[in-house]
Amino acid sequence: MSRHLERLLHIDTLLRSEYRPTTGKLAQVLEVSERTIRNDLAFLRDRFNAPLEFTRQKGFHYTDPEWRLPSVSLSQGELFALTLGARMLQAYAGSAYAEELRSAIARLSERLPEQTWVDLQQIADERIVFRSGAETYLDPKIWSQLVEACRTSKQVWMRYFTASRNAESERILDPYLLDIYRGTNPYLIGFCHQRQAIRSFRVDRIQALQVLDQKFIRDPNFNAKEFLDQMFQSEVGGGKPIDVAIWFDAPTAPYIKERRWHSTQQIEEHRDRSITLRMKVTGLNDLKRWVLGYGKAAIVKEPPELVQLVREEVEAMSHNYDRPGVVK
Repeated sequence: MSRHLERLLHIDTLLRSEYRPTTGKLAQVLEVSERTIRNDLAFLRDRFNAPLEFTRQKGFHYTDPEWRLPSVSLSQGELFALTLGARMLQAYAGSAYAEELRSAIARLSERLPEQTWVDLQQIADERIVFRSGAETYLDPKIWSQLVEACRTSKQVWMRYFTASRNAESERILDPYLLDIYRGTNPYLIGFCHQRQAIRSFRVDRIQALQVLDQKFIRDPNFNAKEFLDQMFQSEVGGGKPIDVAIWFDAPTAPYIKERRWHSTQQIEEHRDRSITLRMKVTGLNDLKRWVLGYGKAAIVKEPPELVQLVREEVEAMSHNYDRPGVVK
């Protein structure tokens, strides 16, 4: 945005306020000369036909409050789409940009007639609802630091909580990218100096973060799309991709076929309307939990490691319900 346009937008905002602006007050707020302000006001009148008037009671003001600067070319539909975007981010408690987006939309709405904006707000509030499920607790400061570290290619030190071990550790990381899975699960992906490998970390599990002065060079062989395509859900895993085959019974098959669960997936349909889902993944723990969610409707065929993981989990679950004191 040019300085001239930015100044005109600021003047427009002040003219709509209770500020009772004069050329002297406008010059003081915008830190320019009164001559510059007079030229800007003349520009508004001559180029945009702004209905400007000056009185001692109101200062400079618009005689028609419905008049709008034509410099922001957003349609009602475009602004409505942004409004829905803000509602969506508000539903996802982990979003670090929800407040900034709401503020930007409020400023843009000033270019629309008041009733039009009220109607858009009412529709967004009462007719369309976003629900995010389980909420995450994301520290906006940590998120902003990570965005800056990714942008400037600077290493970060962090104290990280590993949920599977219920323990904290300190690490130096080269932050490559931020991955937001399903809108509410933010992950930091980068080169971990402790593991000497690319790893993924839940951002909301970072207990403390410091951006270091040390810059890093990204691995030229790292391809973000290929890396993310190998993951199943949010698990990075390690090593080479593993061939997976899972059978689903006929009643469950339509729910599997209606979505793309993985970039490598292939579906084999059987005569009894059951299916076998095949794909290549680099981790098995998220896949184990996903399969268990379908209960008896899903059977792992390969690899043997996943078969064993599911078998052990089912046996442990069965033992839990055999214990004394469990309601039967």
